Amino acid sequence: MRINRFIATAGVSSRRKADELILAGRVQVNNVTIKSVGIDIDPENDVVKVDGEKINVKKSKTYLMFHKPFGVISSMSDPQGRSNLNDYFGGKKDRIFHVGRLDKESEGLLLLTNDGDFAHHATHPSFGAKKRYLVLVEGEPSNEIFSKIRSGVKLEDGMVKADSIKRIGKERQGEWIEIELHEGRNQIIRRLFKHLGFKVLRLVRINFAGLELGDLKPGRFRAIQGAELTKLFHVLQLKQ
Repeated sequence: MRINRFIATAGVSSRRKADELILAGRVQVNNVTIKSVGIDIDPENDVVKVDGEKINVKKSKTYLMFHKPFGVISSMSDPQGRSNLNDYFGGKKDRIFHVGRLDKESEGLLLLTNDGDFAHHATHPSFGAKKRYLVLVEGEPSNEIFSKIRSGVKLEDGMVKADSIKRIGKERQGEWIEIELHEGRNQIIRRLFKHLGFKVLRLVRINFAGLELGDLKPGRFRAIQGAELTKLFHVLQLKQ
């Protein structure tokens, strides 16, 4: 088994993060530090350690959905002492990690798991997991702006195009818009509207790969299971 997949399957991190751990010299195989992500290991006989702690493949998998409140950092710790995910999940016995992220000022649906393969499929662009957001923008974008977003807008790191976009309603500060994308580049929606001359006042993710935030209150989480989990695995092209 490839070393990064083993680390991910053990619930330490996603595969992408596992590569970072390896390149940082934080992984040992049979007491030898490795710095190559292309190494295969024998899960039955090789001893793998991350930061000196032996890891094993977990048989029990955890899948959680969390309503991230405004102002919370999408990280299990923060050196600046800001509110982070550990404030909500620090008491859990199983090591879990977040799937992708929402920036500090954004709210809504965030997934957490100890399944690295699940995290890989949920975040890698090739699997095209769609995310839907409610966005409050200052002002009122024209129909021409909507057409540009549907056809594609070139940002500094490439094109971005909405799978769907529609008006939801107005309030004193601006207009609410529902937008769906199949990618998750850093602050992609904020950068998109800023490029088009509009300030994002509020951003809430309400759907991830078909999974609805629903009436889950800010700061609360629940398990994803049963038919809901089966459907999510199907969307992400995973075997359950």
